[in-house]
Amino acid sequence: MADEDFAEWAMTYSQRTNRSLAGSRLRPEREQPTAVFRNAAVQWGVTVSADADDDDGVDAGADVDTEGTASIALGVRDVQDARTLSGKDAIDYAERYMPVMRTLMAELRSGTDFNGLRIAVCLVLEPKTAVLLRQLKAAGALVGVFADPSETDQRVADQLRREGITVEADARWTAEQAQAGALRLLDTIAPHIIIDDGASFARLAAAKRPALLDGLIGVAEETTSGVRAFQAMQDAGALTFPVVAVNDSVLKTGFDNAHGTGETCVTTMQQLLGAHCFRDASVTVIGYGPVGRGFALRVRALGANVTICDTDPVAALKAVFDGFDARDIDEAVIDADIAVSATGVRHTITVEHMRLMRERAVLSVIGGIANEIALDDIPGFHHDNTQPVSAIVVPDGPTLTLLAQGDGVNYTAGGGNPIEIMDLSFAVQISAVHHLLAHRSGQHRLPPQVHRLSAASDRHIAAIALRTRGLSASHATADNGYDWRLTRFDDTV
Repeated sequence: MADEDFAEWAMTYSQRTNRSLAGSRLRPEREQPTAVFRNAAVQWGVTVSADADDDDGVDAGADVDTEGTASIALGVRDVQDARTLSGKDAIDYAERYMPVMRTLMAELRSGTDFNGLRIAVCLVLEPKTAVLLRQLKAAGALVGVFADPSETDQRVADQLRREGITVEADARWTAEQAQAGALRLLDTIAPHIIIDDGASFARLAAAKRPALLDGLIGVAEETTSGVRAFQAMQDAGALTFPVVAVNDSVLKTGFDNAHGTGETCVTTMQQLLGAHCFRDASVTVIGYGPVGRGFALRVRALGANVTICDTDPVAALKAVFDGFDARDIDEAVIDADIAVSATGVRHTITVEHMRLMRERAVLSVIGGIANEIALDDIPGFHHDNTQPVSAIVVPDGPTLTLLAQGDGVNYTAGGGNPIEIMDLSFAVQISAVHHLLAHRSGQHRLPPQVHRLSAASDRHIAAIALRTRGLSASHATADNGYDWRLTRFDDTV
């Protein structure tokens, strides 16, 4: 691998370490990277140090316990591949680089009683999620976890069972076995709080175990699609418990979605298609929210020609001002070498869209929900978790290349969002759990609707994150002399 090749370097570092490139500092070893490399790195959110002595951290592969984000050495050939670690070692490795969640949990435990609290977690089951589960268990909560087979890291599931955590997840399960496991977790835990992904677990409880809702304090929802579902339930008068919209935290949408998903979907697709799969490729990004924007900016830095499709004129205009073309989806998919859906909306890419596409064009979902690509309308399509790259024959249309069976590509075919990013997201999850506990009874009890955490909560977590990096926000002027009666006009005029 040529270290001056940013595309290959970014893919290798991201996929081996599951560390965040965005927000990191690149430390040259013997010589400076090329101008092309440096420019691409900066577009990905990497600070490039002026010289090799400018080192405020440690190499990602160093065997030390550290907080914050380490400096990254330009050479990555000898960096430990976290994908090869045992379940225990993979969880321990992730935990080393999640100081924000650890710090916040230590603060909250001093004033909040977690003992006996029953928490059911429905999230992608991989090392970072395991750290969250460990933290909640260490605080005294009874914790159980469910994950879809396509979202289960088997080594992590096995290790958590050894640590005494109830795990209803297995990468080898069928859909029927998975649903049975989810119901077992509900029956076993009888949760006070659900930490949910896509509103899946809470809606299952409401449909199949409605009696459990009497003891439910509330739900902390991780995703855009989940918040959308709960909001629809509220609008229909069907929501009977409070929901904290973790997804709506600035630290979730602005970091997890834009930098975490935006970054790792790119590097996972590189891993599947080749480091230079985006060079000179025509890429259509459908949906220009934080995920779509984060993805589009990064693939452009790798040489892609990007077209944006969004039903919201404001989002489409933002794309234009970011330097992208904005077109109707029916036009944009015709020329696409690669088309990705970043909407979280079912059937964003329909069979009719697929018929318009080029032979062997690539389809992928970045983030997302089931059937964001209308695979349920493709005759004979059967979901197979063992096939990260497969061909689908579109009726009366081309044969297309499908990634990750139409599931979110970064967490089913890759390691998911980077460790530092999930450190922030899970800190918000813990804040949501604390908020539900603080408002579970009396006059402060939360009504059954969708709630947002305060800006003060986000600022507190961000301050912890800066502190772990040896940084801080600026101090504020105590009194800037503001007086609403003062205007630009002199009183004598």
